[in-house]
Amino acid sequence: MIDFLEVMFSTIQKVEAKFKKPKVVDVRSGDTVRVHQRITEGNKQRVQVFEGLVIRTGKLNSISANILVRRIASGVGVEKSFLLHSPLVEKIEVTKRSKVRRNYLSYMRARSGKSARMSGVDFDKEKVNDVSVPEDHTKAAKEAEAALAEEPKEDPQAKADTEEVKSEEKPAEEVAKDSEEKAPEAEKSSDK
Repeated sequence: MIDFLEVMFSTIQKVEAKFKKPKVVDVRSGDTVRVHQRITEGNKQRVQVFEGLVIRTGKLNSISANILVRRIASGVGVEKSFLLHSPLVEKIEVTKRSKVRRNYLSYMRARSGKSARMSGVDFDKEKVNDVSVPEDHTKAAKEAEAALAEEPKEDPQAKADTEEVKSEEKPAEEVAKDSEEKAPEAEKSSDK
C-alpha cells in the first residue's frame, strides 16, 4: 500500500511540474502587491492591475498556490483570490512588505484609516521581484517532461483482447448482406 502511495504521489508531482510556472514571486501575508491579470472581453484581451494587501496565502508549494488580495475601492472593501500558477496571472509585483505574525489577516477587514496601516519592513524590491528559475525546479520540470514523454507500454493481453473484438465486429457491407439473406427466409416462413 505504501509503495502504491509513493508511486501515485511521484506521478502527481511529475504532472504538476509540467503546469507549474517556473518563475513565481515570493509573496507573503502582509505584502502590498500589484497583480497583473489578463482579462478577455469578447475577442479583445487586456491586462488589468489589482493592487492591494495580501491577507492570506495558501499552498504556496503546490500547483494550487493562491493568494487573497484586499483593497478598498470607492469606500467598499474588495477581495480577490488569485492562483499563482494560473496562465491568466501575468505578473505579480511586491511593492511593500509589512511585518505580520499571522498567515490570515482577517482582522484587517474591520480596520480602516490609520488603524489599517501596517509597519513596513526594509526589503530589496529587485531581489523579491526578480523571479529567476531555481535549478532544482528546472531539473524537476525536465524530469517530468521526460517521464511524460515515455509512452506507457501496452499490455499484450489487452492488445489481443481489442483485436478479438475488432475481428468479431462485421463490416457494414457484411451486415447488410446477412440481413438481405435472412429477409427472404422470414417471408417464406410467414407465407406458411
